[in-house]
Amino acid sequence: MSKKAISYAVIRGKVIDTDLVEFGGRGGDLAFLAPDPHKLISQLPLGSPSKLDDLYQLSLEQILDYFEELGKLLDLQKNTYMQEACELSYLTSPATPPIVRGFYEHMPAMFDRHRIKRWLDMSVGIPYLEGWVDTDINGSTVSIRAYGSRSLHVVAGNGPVIGALSLLRSAVTRGDIIIKVPSNDPFTTAAIARTMVDFAPDHPVTKHMAVAYWRGGDEVLEQKLYQPHNVEKIVAWGGLNSVKHVTKYIQPGLELISLDPKRSASIVGAGALETDALLRETALRIACDVGAVNQTACSSCRVVYVMCGTEKAGIEKLSRLGKLVYEGMMKLPSDLSTKPKHYNPQLKADIDALRLNDDWYDIIGGQDGEGAVIVSHTSDAVEFAETLDDRTVNLVPVDTLDEVLGAVDAYTQTVGVFPDDLMPLVRHKAALHGGQRFVSLGYAFNGPGLVGPQDGIEPLRRMCKWIVSEKPGAGLKPLWERGEGETALVA
Repeated sequence: MSKKAISYAVIRGKVIDTDLVEFGGRGGDLAFLAPDPHKLISQLPLGSPSKLDDLYQLSLEQILDYFEELGKLLDLQKNTYMQEACELSYLTSPATPPIVRGFYEHMPAMFDRHRIKRWLDMSVGIPYLEGWVDTDINGSTVSIRAYGSRSLHVVAGNGPVIGALSLLRSAVTRGDIIIKVPSNDPFTTAAIARTMVDFAPDHPVTKHMAVAYWRGGDEVLEQKLYQPHNVEKIVAWGGLNSVKHVTKYIQPGLELISLDPKRSASIVGAGALETDALLRETALRIACDVGAVNQTACSSCRVVYVMCGTEKAGIEKLSRLGKLVYEGMMKLPSDLSTKPKHYNPQLKADIDALRLNDDWYDIIGGQDGEGAVIVSHTSDAVEFAETLDDRTVNLVPVDTLDEVLGAVDAYTQTVGVFPDDLMPLVRHKAALHGGQRFVSLGYAFNGPGLVGPQDGIEPLRRMCKWIVSEKPGAGLKPLWERGEGETALVA
């Protein structure tokens, strides 16, 4: 590369590319330049909350008009900012180039107005975003409205769409957003913001977005920025250490919305193995949930509990399933799954060690860092199950559903289930243990997207400030007219 890559800061309609300093990319793949974050501190916060009022002069339809046009402008074939960011992200992303490009090519669909409206109607309720919603309670009128907040988003870098999602969540709730981009994706969100500046520099949505890079853990900067007079909510994605780091700044007036690390698993009932056709279908479904985006997402399946029993016949059937999963994974389209960029060497060493224990495990693949299927012969997942990555899955035989429930906890995000008639029982029991999302096996990445609750919470609703206005009715006696021991309610 002839010139240094730049992670632009884009602050409220202004692109900043001065006072550049060098940062090292995660994994050492690419060093990049970014504006000195310490010189941006005074520009990043909105300042007075009154400045949010311009967003309230817009109807939701006008905000959706903006996003509909923005979506068209983000077409990778036409947008030079996005093309540049995509090329640079090949070097920094944990995913391989075909997968990264797939993210970019599908990004415009995120801004479809009808999709956004359905999302809002389910998650918040559009009337609460558009005005006060009145309810009669004991003759008094209680009015509720969802107001936007000044938020700071520490986004993860395992998917280029996360910055776009954060922007959408803020704008549709009429909030102000500061996005701290990650070192393994410092380019994508800035490319979106630069497109916004070219398209509508003075539009309220553009003016209420700030994007910048700073090194996580920069306490001099964060002590100044992470204050209630600057932001009201911090939305933190990412690893355990980064989320824990943010918690030290939380205080009255500053709320943390934590989208912390998650693991996902699948549960396969005996009915999914009854015929050869079902066995092959089950294998393809597992392959999709493991292989999609090279297992980099929280919703990626890492352990599959199969109710085939732990006797010899069940293990033999499970081994056949494992071979079919591996075959299916290797045949996935390249924009969905490829040989991983850097196979974890410790994970490969752990897998190779299991090859010596063929009485307890069957290992399928994994010789060339392409991914592997570990078939356990007992009902215990491998000791390193939490580190399974790079298209590596553990198939575990169990006799009953109750054996699986102990492995479900608050860190369990997505649970794939098959056959579908098992779903009502699984989603109830596993939800009690902490499971947060239940999908038909094979559809972890082929559903409606992040349009509702996530990680057991509703981020969109929590980004709002829920304001109450009360107007007393004739049935409520004023306190100054109430006698000793007399109720405030009158007939």
